[in-house]
Amino acid sequence: MTGFHRRQFLHLAGGVVALSAIPRVASAQAYPSRPVRLLVGFAPGGGTDVMARLVQPGLSERLGQQIVVENRPGAGTNIATEAVINATPDGYTLLAASLANAGNATLYDNLKFNFLRDVVPVAGIALDPFVLQVTPSLPVKTIPELIAYAKAHPGKVNYGSGGVGSGNQLTAEMLKMMAGIDLVHVPYRGAGPAMVDLMGGQVQVMFNTMSASLQHVRAGKIRAIGVATKIRQQALPDVPTVAEFVPGYEASFWTGIAAPKGTPAEIVDKLNRAVNAALKDPNVTARLAEWGATALTGSPADFGKFIADETEKWGKVIRAANIKAE
Repeated sequence: MTGFHRRQFLHLAGGVVALSAIPRVASAQAYPSRPVRLLVGFAPGGGTDVMARLVQPGLSERLGQQIVVENRPGAGTNIATEAVINATPDGYTLLAASLANAGNATLYDNLKFNFLRDVVPVAGIALDPFVLQVTPSLPVKTIPELIAYAKAHPGKVNYGSGGVGSGNQLTAEMLKMMAGIDLVHVPYRGAGPAMVDLMGGQVQVMFNTMSASLQHVRAGKIRAIGVATKIRQQALPDVPTVAEFVPGYEASFWTGIAAPKGTPAEIVDKLNRAVNAALKDPNVTARLAEWGATALTGSPADFGKFIADETEKWGKVIRAANIKAE
């Protein structure tokens, strides 16, 4: 990311723009007067879709209009993203943004948009930590043992992912870089099939989200050896953090909401307040805890800085690992 685009994005996220206040306030007071579409760039049932639908009822209730979650999968979320960017910036077409958008900024050479330039951050929804896990047949039970095993067997340990450029791949490549090990990438059409082969031993290692991993870990079908958060997680209290052995390592799949550039600040703020309120609902809090995820609350500016930081972080990994979109 260029320094200019980062500064411009944070500038817009902070709302430091000249506003014609009276008509915008009037439009915000009337907003929303019809259903609002929330586009998801993945098929139903995936992590981003699940998180979008988690806050959907609370948003609908607080805004007084139906929030319609619409799945537009394809091109690594770029189809949905482009549709939102090209929509009228009136708050009626929103994007369920995610880690994929941060990675795509570097992964794709010929995008018709610049995510940081062409969207306005609205609100975060959740952080779903990645978990480093191995197939039970691999003779390692700790991260130091995995690192030692990989160094003793270079090019012989495979890791699965949901596809080229997926969060599963980016997290594994970052571990390779930071730990100085050699793992072989085996991409699948989605994280689900990769998990099936991890359990079956066809691949030996995988980073997957906490929400997608917990049931398999608890059933003994896979072995969790590290969580990619700063501190240990209540959902897996006996599993150390990756950072305890690879200092500085941290990675979560995140979701949030973005709007087209030019959306009035008052509408963005109204949406932000509604999302943050929905995330405080006890049912939502309980569900996130059940999944091992945490709410990503804060202002539009907070979410904007988070996206910019994530775009820079994963851009470095993609360039260093020479990952190219298929």
